Amino acid sequence: SCTNGRIEDLRAAAAVIKGRKVSGTLKQALVVPGSGLVKQQAEREGLHQIFLDAGFEWREPGCSICLAMNADRLLAGEHCASTSNRNFEGRQGQGGRTHLVSPAMAAAAAIAGHFVDVRTF
Repeated sequence: SCTNGRIEDLRAAAAVIKGRKVSGTLKQALVVPGSGLVKQQAEREGLHQIFLDAGFEWREPGCSICLAMNADRLLAGEHCASTSNRNFEGRQGQGGRTHLVSPAMAAAAAIAGHFVDVRTF
């Protein structure tokens, strides 16, 4: 999300992910840098490769699942560990369940396949 897509956020998430893989129980795991400049910096630092190696999609900056834009949306009953800044009924898709978390927590949840305490991860 643009809200938690700063370079510091991507570094924190990459530190949790490095050397690990996204859980096979997930439908999708994606990273959306907050801006073009953040994306360029992350790529210069090799952060994008950490995400790709772990099984995340490395996206272009812009709106997507945080507001159910395009085909990126939750189906009824699906849950999302979201780093966006808003959580109201239907924001990420009709009947979807949004859980607002930090970038590091979202990374840990993607690896574990469920919500975990990132401090013990």
